[in-house]
Amino acid sequence: MNGWIDTLGVALVAARGTAEQSIVPLEVVWKHIITLDLVEALTFISFGVVCLFYGWRIFKILVTICFGLVGLGVGVYLNDLLVGGNVVWLAMFSVVVFAIFSIPLMRWGVTALGALSGGILTAGLWLALGLPEQYVWAGGLVGLIAGGMISFIVFKIAVILFTSLGGSTLTATGILAVMYGYMVDRQRLEKLVFEYPWFLPTMVLAPMAVGVFLQYRFVKSTQDWGG
Repeated sequence: MNGWIDTLGVALVAARGTAEQSIVPLEVVWKHIITLDLVEALTFISFGVVCLFYGWRIFKILVTICFGLVGLGVGVYLNDLLVGGNVVWLAMFSVVVFAIFSIPLMRWGVTALGALSGGILTAGLWLALGLPEQYVWAGGLVGLIAGGMISFIVFKIAVILFTSLGGSTLTATGILAVMYGYMVDRQRLEKLVFEYPWFLPTMVLAPMAVGVFLQYRFVKSTQDWGG
């Protein structure tokens, strides 16, 4: 029993030390970005631009996809827990169930995604301004609460927030992958990513701001947008 306690204590200390060093898993994110090939990167950019500027037209499909991805994660976890490794049938069943339930729960799903987008937005601003990384959760919590309240009151704001954030994230990911593979010096780009905390948040938040502005103009002048 004491051995288990000692092992747990060592694990907690190690986890605490790692968290103190880096809250944001920047290395993991960057590794996924640079492993994209050209076709994948261009697909990210193309779909990201569509979501960034016209997400208000396809937000119902995007919410269904998000619900389906959540269902996929739940299905994989449950299948691995109950069946023991065969993650196909239960995962697919969970995807279908979550996707179907996204239709009657569309407004709640949009509100939740809007709140999450607000949290990511303020957390990104926190990092971009060079504030202490270990307290980035505080910045994210402020945006989560504010984004949830605004999204609950104004449905259109929730749609604009989460589609603009999703589009800007996909676009920035594709652009960085293309830059790393074909356009700029890799060491210089990695120096920007790892030594300048404002770089990645700016890559995401700048196009997001453009998307929010343009989508607001489009939605404001359109009566049959689907809200």
